[in-house]
Amino acid sequence: MKIKLLTLAAFFAVGTASAGDLLVEAENFDRKGGWVVDQQFMDLMGSPYLLAHGMGRPVEDAETAITLPEKGTYHVYVRTYNWTSPWYDSAGPGRFTLSVGNKRLSTELGCEGNKWMWQSVGEVTVKEPETTLRLHDLTGFDGRCDAIYFTTEAGVLPPSDLAGLEAFRRERLGLNVDPPTAGTFDLVVVGGGIAGMSAAVSAARLGCKVALINDRPVLGGNNSSEVRVHLGGRIEVGPYKELGSLQKEFGPARGGNAQPAEYYEDAKKMDWLKNEKNVSLFTNYRALAVETEDSRITGVVARHIETGRELRFTAPLFCDCTGDGTVGYLAGADYRMGRENRDEFGESTAPEVADSMTMGASVQWYSVETDAESDFPEFSYGVEFNAENCERVTMGEWTWETGMQLDQIRDFERIRDYGLLVVYSNWSFLKNGLEENEKYRNRELGWVAYISGKRESRRLLGDYILKEDDLRRYVVHEDGSAATTWSIDLHYPDPANSCHFGGQEFKSIAKHINIHPYPIPYRCLYSRNVENLFMAGRNISVTHVALGTVRVMRTTGMMGEVVGMAASLCKRHAVLPRDIYRYHLPELKALMKAGVGRRGLPNNQHYNEGATLPEKPVVQ
Repeated sequence: MKIKLLTLAAFFAVGTASAGDLLVEAENFDRKGGWVVDQQFMDLMGSPYLLAHGMGRPVEDAETAITLPEKGTYHVYVRTYNWTSPWYDSAGPGRFTLSVGNKRLSTELGCEGNKWMWQSVGEVTVKEPETTLRLHDLTGFDGRCDAIYFTTEAGVLPPSDLAGLEAFRRERLGLNVDPPTAGTFDLVVVGGGIAGMSAAVSAARLGCKVALINDRPVLGGNNSSEVRVHLGGRIEVGPYKELGSLQKEFGPARGGNAQPAEYYEDAKKMDWLKNEKNVSLFTNYRALAVETEDSRITGVVARHIETGRELRFTAPLFCDCTGDGTVGYLAGADYRMGRENRDEFGESTAPEVADSMTMGASVQWYSVETDAESDFPEFSYGVEFNAENCERVTMGEWTWETGMQLDQIRDFERIRDYGLLVVYSNWSFLKNGLEENEKYRNRELGWVAYISGKRESRRLLGDYILKEDDLRRYVVHEDGSAATTWSIDLHYPDPANSCHFGGQEFKSIAKHINIHPYPIPYRCLYSRNVENLFMAGRNISVTHVALGTVRVMRTTGMMGEVVGMAASLCKRHAVLPRDIYRYHLPELKALMKAGVGRRGLPNNQHYNEGATLPEKPVVQ
């Protein structure tokens, strides 16, 4: 048998570290101050990094203690990125400086170049190897620091290519070539959004030992305080009305996008998960590699986003709830991305010619009223706002959507950054350039997301691909499971925004086609070519058009419950996900009818449910 290891960055050996150098990862600083750890793009640029997300006000210093190899003079380099460079070819706004011990180096970082790069800070002489590093944010406009490198040899830099940099990091930081195993599990779920939480607990309550891996410190995905999207879709509908009952236990009681953090009840979700005795929760771990044997996954390797520690997770079964289909992609699962053509599946809503367009990602934000006039720095970095094209609003929610024409995987940092750019640029014009701006004078930015809310990327293919015709004509499948209730809700560039920002739109419109509650075939919830891989969430087996309904979070949570039930049957019968459809479908139906939620809880999940057609569906 052939065993292969697929990773997001190839590993290879480099020479032994010299006596006079030291690599310091910024995300591993002892005290982060006002800087935050951003891991969203570590697959693209090689690492998590610290982000000075102050919304135009400098954040508190980050600080850490280090021990250099010896006394002496060191050349210092910082890996950073001038994040506005795709739109503005001069110095950018993300400026910061570095202190070594009591010496603050004068070089301003993060404001030059047009890619992630090692920027020279200069030289520093240290009299004692033990010293302190500090990052000083100068603007509050999302300066970013990945790593700091000290070397006694002038002109010797770490590699810039991802494979070389990954190998350099592993060697300098002493990362394990063979990570330790995290434990013994029946199911490994990757992704701690609503789908992943539900899959883990559903399987655990039915007797599986489960590992749940999440790459952020909070749970809930888009429904967390980091992104702030309310839950959409209905529970207690369709042929299996107990599906979704878990959400009565952890779902927030209030709706609303871009609302104060407490609306999303992060602590409630976390406490709920930690009280499940069969679930082992691994927060701040990001899956970065998959081990396969033949057509099955044998292990997933995940890295802690701050410490760099790696763990290997092994199990007979895996579930990809990453949204991006990362585990499936690394395992070689069949997938699609973009829009199918109209004729392939007979979808009247699809375009005539297939293309790569997807629904975009949202950087939501809001402002707050203050007691006195407040200022905001002039911010203009390549996208000009004026009285004709500005958005005269005090908040932005789902309609602030970017990246429809870009690759939501490969270009994701650019997509998120453009979301930040237009929020700051528009707000700066409202505060500083608009003549009649009384409405904004006493307002300041209260919250701007730096974790971008994504709607669409990879869709992993199962034994069935759900399509528009199934939904609109109510084509009944014997393996129907969780009911999708949201309209077919597809997003497009806002024509009014396109008039002013054609090719760089940042606003969207939605076109809705109402449907009856439709049971999603179980065959959409496992991979057709990776035998032991489930999926739940927006990465299930659907066309672009059908994604328009299944992607909302109450629906994805119900998918997770179904996957957890199927995983328990796989354990009971020592079979694979496809075998549940072939041989054990009656048992799955019985579990879906019974549900796994606690009895007697009220349904407080009525907000933002979505609409259905008034007449009876045409059953095929």
